Amino acid sequence: MEEGHLPVMPAEVIETLAPAPGSLQIDATVGGGGHTERILEAASPDGRVLGLDADGAATERVRLRLARFGDRLVLRRANFRELAEVAPAAGFGAVDGALFDLGLSSFQLADRERGFGFRAGGPLDMRFDTTRGVSASEFLATLSADELAALFRRYGEEPSAWRIAKAIVATRSTAPVTTAEDLAALVERVVPVNPRVRRRIHPATRVFQALRIAANEELDALEEGLAAAVDLLRPGGRLVVLSYHSLEDRIVKRFLAAERRGCICPPAAPVCVCGREPRLRLVTRPSLVPTDAEIDANPRARSARLRAAERLAA
Repeated sequence: MEEGHLPVMPAEVIETLAPAPGSLQIDATVGGGGHTERILEAASPDGRVLGLDADGAATERVRLRLARFGDRLVLRRANFRELAEVAPAAGFGAVDGALFDLGLSSFQLADRERGFGFRAGGPLDMRFDTTRGVSASEFLATLSADELAALFRRYGEEPSAWRIAKAIVATRSTAPVTTAEDLAALVERVVPVNPRVRRRIHPATRVFQALRIAANEELDALEEGLAAAVDLLRPGGRLVVLSYHSLEDRIVKRFLAAERRGCICPPAAPVCVCGREPRLRLVTRPSLVPTDAEIDANPRARSARLRAAERLAA
């Protein structure tokens, strides 16, 4: 099994998703195809997978690498927020499992055309689908210091948001900030690394995260995608989500809690009038995290958190 990208928590994903022969599964974030491949193997000989990715390069790469599975793998270039329309149209109107791996693939981080990672560099685009939305460089060129600071705080939880935003506005008055290298160097100047403090991430990590989330409207898309996935699940079907930062995990945790609770009436209401029934039960309680051995082998897994739930009978 040759992979240019190591899937995170592969054993835990398969155990909680529990794909079976003959089942229909959705991989809502194909990425490098590592999880997709394992799901297809676990669901042999006749289980099928619908794989989605907004990044056309990802779907084409996976199409070639997993061609041996033939029509058991159906690929669509689509954002998972489009799941409610794309899945039924592809023959996956009722499924036994859905996986959301919200991390970037190694291929994306190494892509010098879109500037996802400060180590690989490249033009600051950061869109998964370059035909839609606003690029990261456009945000940096057009937003005010207040707007940039708010973006870095909201989507990156960056404590030095205001200082970084002011520096970007000052810099662009003479030269635009258009590459990942330029932005990473600017943040390092504004928030220098303290040699006496051991830090596990680059000082620009949160800024890059914030710009990527904004460029792809990731948090709104996640809420829509999760809701669509639950609608598609058969009773007993599993929803599995791998998140990599607190903003994503908070959305997932609250979504699962709400679907487990059912009722959305105000706490002060004497009786339930909304009529909503619980639709999910938790499979992971608490959430799962990578082992130390996996983190040593794949440092990008260190922030991963897996949550899973099962669809209840209607």
